[in-house]
Amino acid sequence: MRNIWSFGSCCYALAIAAALKRELREAPGAIKTVMGWTGATERTVKNWIAGTHGPSGEHLIVLAHHSHAVMVVFHQLAKRPESIGDPRMGMIRKKLTEALDVMDQGRPWGDSAD
Repeated sequence: MRNIWSFGSCCYALAIAAALKRELREAPGAIKTVMGWTGATERTVKNWIAGTHGPSGEHLIVLAHHSHAVMVVFHQLAKRPESIGDPRMGMIRKKLTEALDVMDQGRPWGDSAD
């Protein structure tokens, strides 16, 4: 099956590396932290952080569980940015849109058009 998106394995690895670096901010023990999360070897984690290789399957799931930055990158690469964040965001967006409609119509808060 042909890849329908324009990123390759190197871009994936670099995106995950950037997310890990952003999340861990070169903290002392960052490599050991990721090793503890995933059970991966030191060499493997160093490759992820360097962006030479990306995590696969179970390691990616565990990283996304522990790292919001990795989860965000995963959703962006999957072209599902609407999945990021609080599940209540849809309801909040709807309420804000309704409030803006009320403001645009010049009605005071709490007045009903019905």
